[in-house]
Amino acid sequence: MTDRRTQLAANLAKVEERIAAACAAAGRKREEVTLIVVTKTYPADDVRILSGLGVRHVAENRDQDAAPKAAACSDLPLSWHFVGQLQTNKVRSVVGYADVVQSVDRPRLVAALSKEAVRTGREVGCLVQVALDAEDFAPGKGGLGERGGVSAAGVGELAELVAGSPGLRLDGLMTVAPLTGPYAGRERAAFERLMDLSTDLRRAHPAANMVSAGMSADLEHAVAAGATHVRVGTAVLGVRPGLG
Repeated sequence: MTDRRTQLAANLAKVEERIAAACAAAGRKREEVTLIVVTKTYPADDVRILSGLGVRHVAENRDQDAAPKAAACSDLPLSWHFVGQLQTNKVRSVVGYADVVQSVDRPRLVAALSKEAVRTGREVGCLVQVALDAEDFAPGKGGLGERGGVSAAGVGELAELVAGSPGLRLDGLMTVAPLTGPYAGRERAAFERLMDLSTDLRRAHPAANMVSAGMSADLEHAVAAGATHVRVGTAVLGVRPGLG
């Protein structure tokens, strides 16, 4: 445990240095960017160590892994973010622990989240996931990206639906740098596009100012573009088991 704590502390310090340097380069204050540590595939023990090191936001992408981990760490001062593609049959479980669902990408999911949030008396923060590999699609025209998400053209309509749904709070937008389409290999441009969409969204919903973008490999591009939250897994926890 001590060795693992030392390792995580060192990795966390390196990531902190990267975020601080990126903020300085962009003329931003360090406190403008929140680190979310993506703990998928790693045990509750790691989450507990991270909490002790000052981490306050953690993310998971599979409910079957996240639910028991969140339960085991329920005594910790953590905000849990769900970042994976979410099937409606998992909504009841996810609403039980997630403070924010970052992967809202279709009306049926909004309806399911709202129903469960009302049933349990919870308020769930929602980010509309934007698929920048689906730029050319209109709402309802197959406009979902390979990694989930709604096309840019569908953001406004879905955001309005979230904002008007009981039990849900529209917090902002999220994206994953696309592997295909016009923004493939152009992370900075992709994140700048997301910021443009965020500016449009905030005209109608000023409080929906969260912009979640950037991961271990491209967090600097996200910070430069204006992201408020970065999602970092490998750089903090190491290469995931089974991935080399």
